[in-house]
Amino acid sequence: MGRIVVTEFLSLDGVFESPGPVGDFEHAGWTFRFNRGADGDRFKFDEHMAAEAQLLGRVTYEGFAAAWPSVTDDVGFADRMNSMPKYVVSATLEKAEWNNSTVIGIDDVARVRESHPGILLVAGSGALVRGLLERGLVDEVRLMVFPVVLGSGQRLFDGAPLTRFTLASSQPVGPDGVLVLTYLPA
Repeated sequence: MGRIVVTEFLSLDGVFESPGPVGDFEHAGWTFRFNRGADGDRFKFDEHMAAEAQLLGRVTYEGFAAAWPSVTDDVGFADRMNSMPKYVVSATLEKAEWNNSTVIGIDDVARVRESHPGILLVAGSGALVRGLLERGLVDEVRLMVFPVVLGSGQRLFDGAPLTRFTLASSQPVGPDGVLVLTYLPA
């Protein structure tokens, strides 16, 4: 059985919206103002390379699918991103065009989790994360917390059910006070 790992960029006030430069959010690209250092870059690289597949909500999928197919790099991150299985959890998307992508419903996630022996990585996808928490399907949460209060924006856990976690690890990365916090269900 696979493990569902939620990985997110988060501000101190819980905002996860538009950490990259794309989007209409007034603070889009807010993570780019910080140096997460070689340790932070290595963490994200290793995390992605260790994943068996991705679970993505429709909005995150559409953003990734618009960007990643044309990306190349020397370390294999883009190749991995483009080739790995991707499950788009959506009630509205009918077809997923990006390589190796399949549209499923939220009630199909448990079956997908059973069919993959490794990590199913969830990035962004706030509504999906909340749906997974409601169903008790989150096996780990990894938060890269940036030392900024944005004051507005979508908050990852707004509307999520009460769910307890225990801190498994914490690691500062880079010179700007970015932390990687890893939590397991309590």
